[in-house]
Parts: sequence; C-alpha cells; structure tokens
Amino acid sequence: MQEYQARIDGPVTGLDVLTTAEDWASAGRKAAIATVIETWGSAPRPVGSHLVIDADGNFEGSVSGGCVEGAVVTEALDVIESGAPKILEFGVADETAWQVGLSCGGRIRIFVEPLTGAAD
Repeated sequence: MQEYQARIDGPVTGLDVLTTAEDWASAGRKAAIATVIETWGSAPRPVGSHLVIDADGNFEGSVSGGCVEGAVVTEALDVIESGAPKILEFGVADETAWQVGLSCGGRIRIFVEPLTGAAD
C-alpha cells in the first residue's frame, strides 16, 4: 500500500493532487477536495489550486499555506463527516485572516466538497 503525506519540498501540480484523490477514492478512503475558486489581491495560490484531505487528516496539495491551510483541513474533516460542501473565505477585512495567517492583504475563497466515489 502506498503512503501519502503532504508535499512541502517543491511545487505540486493540480494533476498530482487529482491523481492522489483518484487513488484515495479507488482505495475506499473517505476524502474531500478543496479548490481555490476566487482570489483578490495578493494570494499564495492561484484559482484552480487543489488540496485533497482524507478522514485521518492526511493531505496533499496546497490552497494557501500556513495556518489558512490548517483551517481548510479542519473544515474539510467536517465536510467528510457531514457530506455537505462548504465555501470558505479568508481575507484582509476578516479578523480570521490575521488569526490564520493571511496577512498578505489578499482574499481567497475555497470550495470544499466531499470526494465522490469515496467509501461511505
């Protein structure tokens, strides 16, 4: 069985993340996919960036970095459990942005959805 861990030593392409999501679904792992759907101003990752998260908190890819990514992983665990997608927003006008580390002056919106085909 192949082990997965977050890739932090270099760029991760969207294709790598989607391949991982497909592998996890095929293996019956419950998971969610987070996708950057909007950015404004300075943002660490462009629209279309992905992060795949499993029910054990393992993840691959990137939608922001730092504490924002930690908050996305936490929300993804709720999405996996509930099956209900969410839209998350982090921005400079939002007090949460400073709490989770988005102090770059931008705004990002992230859509988190359960991975279709994952085990129930």
